[in-house]
Amino acid sequence: MNGRSVLDECKIAVVGATGAVGLEVLSILAGRGVPSTHVISLASERSAGTKLAYGRDQVIVKAVSAEAFDGVEYAIFAADGSTSTRWAAVAVQRGVTVIDNSSAFRMADGVPLVVPEINGGVLDGDAGKAQIIANPNCSTILLLLALEPLRAAFGVCEIVVSTYQAVSGAGIAAMDELREQTRDVLAGKAAQPKVFTEPCAFNLFSHDSSVDVETGQNGEETKIIAETRKIWNDAEVRVIPTCVRVPVLRAHTQAVTVRLGRAAIGEEVGDAMSRGVGLRVMDDRQGNRFPTPAKASGADEVLVGRIRAAEPIATGATTDRFCLLLSGDQLRKGAALNAVQIAEYVESRRNAAVAN
Repeated sequence: MNGRSVLDECKIAVVGATGAVGLEVLSILAGRGVPSTHVISLASERSAGTKLAYGRDQVIVKAVSAEAFDGVEYAIFAADGSTSTRWAAVAVQRGVTVIDNSSAFRMADGVPLVVPEINGGVLDGDAGKAQIIANPNCSTILLLLALEPLRAAFGVCEIVVSTYQAVSGAGIAAMDELREQTRDVLAGKAAQPKVFTEPCAFNLFSHDSSVDVETGQNGEETKIIAETRKIWNDAEVRVIPTCVRVPVLRAHTQAVTVRLGRAAIGEEVGDAMSRGVGLRVMDDRQGNRFPTPAKASGADEVLVGRIRAAEPIATGATTDRFCLLLSGDQLRKGAALNAVQIAEYVESRRNAAVAN
């Protein structure tokens, strides 16, 4: 996105600016034309004084403090849950609207969990007040953005999804570990896991979040289930995820089977997907070209392809089960971009209220 942004006159703090998501937030704000003088990059004491690239400029990291939020209109938190728990309420008390990327507040009562293209309207009534707004899990955002046009057109009853998640979802250290292990294995050395419990180079493994010993679900799967129901405001939708970490630096891929609320023909489903906001359909059957993490890396859109009936059906016949493959950059739309879009949505509503 180039040109004027609704945020370009706002003072914006980025908490956790030195991390993978924080750096992506800075890149997006710079690309949207928000002046560096309006951006405050915050991190831990040990990172204070670090210079970070901001478009053609630089921003200097400051330590997080209560005073750092003075005069700030939006704070995008891109750190861990403990940082958000400690500082988000402090920022709100100083009149700041907080958009939090951690899981600290996602399921809290009264805290909106928002993908603007899907449920941004939940913010309309409170757009003028300082509050905490939660950014969903990256896998949830990518999944629901791809399925939203189907939900709008046909309804969705059930989702079965297998995720293939890039190591960048675990941060910069995980990306460094994949690079280091790849070099080691190619040199004939054994991979030495540090961030993960399993080698990530030339390997894949069940997602590294903790596993509930009773249900067998890991934390990532639990998040996708609960967040889908909250965002869609649908306690009845069945969500059956299996989450896997793969040796990819960035961009997640998901294989999805969805059961619709009513039967449809393939052309109807394809037409609905082509109208999806924030999606790019990449479904070249003849050329065998479909979404991949490499194609999605750095892109704002979620790539969608392999759109087909779950079982072969005759031309013109209907079914309620369809499959698709998606790839999306979880650092951008799955995290940083969605957070910036939430701030833009709120600011546009505030501007509209002033104009009226």
